[in-house]
Amino acid sequence: MNNSKIWLSSPHMGGAEQKYVQEAFDTNWIAPLGPNVNGFEAALENYLDHGSFVGALSSGTAAIHLGLILLGVQTGDEVICQSMTFSASANPILYQGAIPIFVDSEEQTWNLCPLALEKAILDRIIKGKKPKAIIAVHLYGMPYRVDEINAVAAKYGIPVLEDSAEALGSHYEKQKCGTFGVIGVLSFNGNKIITTSGGGAIVTQNKEIKDKAVFLSTQARDNMPHYQHSEVGYNYRMSNICAGIGRGQMEVLDKHVQRRREMHAFYYNYFKNIIGIKVLTEPNDSYFSNHWLSAITINPEKTGGKTREGLRIAFEDANIESRPLWKPMHLQPIFKKYPYYGNTIAEKLFENGLCLPSGSNLTDFDKERIKMVLDLFFNN
Repeated sequence: MNNSKIWLSSPHMGGAEQKYVQEAFDTNWIAPLGPNVNGFEAALENYLDHGSFVGALSSGTAAIHLGLILLGVQTGDEVICQSMTFSASANPILYQGAIPIFVDSEEQTWNLCPLALEKAILDRIIKGKKPKAIIAVHLYGMPYRVDEINAVAAKYGIPVLEDSAEALGSHYEKQKCGTFGVIGVLSFNGNKIITTSGGGAIVTQNKEIKDKAVFLSTQARDNMPHYQHSEVGYNYRMSNICAGIGRGQMEVLDKHVQRRREMHAFYYNYFKNIIGIKVLTEPNDSYFSNHWLSAITINPEKTGGKTREGLRIAFEDANIESRPLWKPMHLQPIFKKYPYYGNTIAEKLFENGLCLPSGSNLTDFDKERIKMVLDLFFNN
């Protein structure tokens, strides 16, 4: 049997990428600007719709950092952040010398809990420090509870920085993720729904914000014939080569979303009759997830002692990658000293949750290998 590695989420080229990259070579546009950057941004704006303006950047992390700067976050300010997320959501808060305030998840979407969010805001206000921004994440492509979160944010006049790094192609009430916050963030890392090898983007409905982001991302060079700088800038712009890959990937984005959703359906159908297993899925028809990663929780009390870690090791022994859910930020050594609001939802998700192979390039043979491991694990 072919025992080659099955990855959790590997890059999946569509074939058109080389055309745009070759054009960049042929025209000598090997720089952090050029026709591919413009074309990629235009394709994203058209895809997201909703009056979106997009600035292509070097990473999703860079987009979050610039987003915080553009929202006025400075040293000593407080920023609320979903605890269950990748560290890239929270690290830029520290870049700015600001203070992260972590908030628990809710059980349906695994994202920011609206009740815990409001409690956190009220307590910080009582303590004399109104939060400057809220970072809400669409975890694994699942939209957060947009109406409730944005209502709380509006009630207290706090802007939402929408971390849609994992959710390109997802939507809520037919509106694309990335367009619900004052600023949205996308990622095109190698494991994302589409990739530019490395890259990200900032999304906004305000052209002035987009233009300012682009200005800051190109070292904040003033409009002068010589190099003049009146504020701190960053080397955060996407290269024309990477953007060429992105243009090709946009041509297969919807197909990739469909394939990821088919993998989710594969797992959902497999586990629906196994007691103690829950698959992360949409709460109702308002939600549409790209299912960037399909994920489950395993309750050992209902599975006869079978655990998340046991299944992970079974996959590992079969040369198949799986991964525990993100370890919550408030449990991380670098962040554990900062305030946390909520209960233990995020902790329990981490303890019992597993991300399963979800790539859009998985074959029927790959699915058979995955199913074989699941059969052996749950039937023994």
